[in-house]
Amino acid sequence: MILSNCAVVPAPWQGVRERRIKMSKEELPRTFKSIVERYPEVWKAHEQLTKACADAGPLDRKTVEIIKVGICVGAGLETATQRHALMARENGATEDEIYQAVLMAMTTLGHPRSAAGWKWVNSALEGSG
Repeated sequence: MILSNCAVVPAPWQGVRERRIKMSKEELPRTFKSIVERYPEVWKAHEQLTKACADAGPLDRKTVEIIKVGICVGAGLETATQRHALMARENGATEDEIYQAVLMAMTTLGHPRSAAGWKWVNSALEGSG
């Protein structure tokens, strides 16, 4: 998950700076927030790994977030699916692009998992206005 509250990070393969959506510790799910507060060094290491992974290749932030929606659906992670759906939209993904990531799960994971992912994404996108 890209849960970093990092500043603007250069994208050397594009020669431009990528816009990063800031996610503060206050926006994290309650359980995750309590872990972050109790183990701040673990949070710091997590942020560094997140940044390193995001900067390791040419994918833009929108594409990364769409991929993460699919990964989260596959892993059955409701809160992460919702968060990455919102982050995908915040980074320029259309709702059709986000929903297609969920549909891609159907042939690999089956209808029940895909339907659950659809519900989670729909809840996030409709609930956030």
